[in-house]
Amino acid sequence: MATFDLSKLRAVVFDTDGVVTDTARVHAAAWKHVFDRFLRGRSAPFDIRSDYLRYVDGLPRLDGVRAFLASRGITLPEGGPDDEPGAATVHGLGLAKDALFVKQIEAHGVAAFPSTVDLLHELRRRGCRTAVVSASRHCRAVVSSAGVMRLFDVLVDGNDAAELGLPGKPDPGLYLEAARRLGSPAADVAIVEDAIPGVEAGRRGGFGLVIGLDRSTSLAPAPTADETEP
Repeated sequence: MATFDLSKLRAVVFDTDGVVTDTARVHAAAWKHVFDRFLRGRSAPFDIRSDYLRYVDGLPRLDGVRAFLASRGITLPEGGPDDEPGAATVHGLGLAKDALFVKQIEAHGVAAFPSTVDLLHELRRRGCRTAVVSASRHCRAVVSSAGVMRLFDVLVDGNDAAELGLPGKPDPGLYLEAARRLGSPAADVAIVEDAIPGVEAGRRGGFGLVIGLDRSTSLAPAPTADETEP
């Protein structure tokens, strides 16, 4: 088992979904529900493990739509933020996924991984500063719902990315902004990620330590609130 010396870390930045909170499977189930409806009669169904991990995990929502559809040789109009959720546009599919994810979170709440919570408590006991990041605009609501907001000094999410013009992963912009707010150079900061684009972002950003978690076994389908609809 790999180990690392906590005493050498000045700050640690955690990804949210799949690292801090058990919400990656909710994202994956929402993507499957939306994509399968769209793909019916066009292509094979969305695979909740391989397609999720390869094309949408860790990416901003619209980038995930584009990447997955491109993998099936499908191109859609971009549309816009006022599209009807589920419309045959990049924004329409993204909006449908977002609405379903929010509905699930509101209905069932959010759980934090106990092992991550234990690590956060230990880091803070040692005086190590912590941050949580996400490409999602719902990061603050998710972390608050899980009851762990108090364990982070800094939060950087999709709202910050939009305001600051930060690209999505594998660009390290989100993580570098978190390190800046923590007051530490990247070389003195560790990154904890479960998505390949996030691990790549940590490497590109010159962070002192990049820890990749394999949470793929936690992607068992989560029921969606309207999964019985035709």
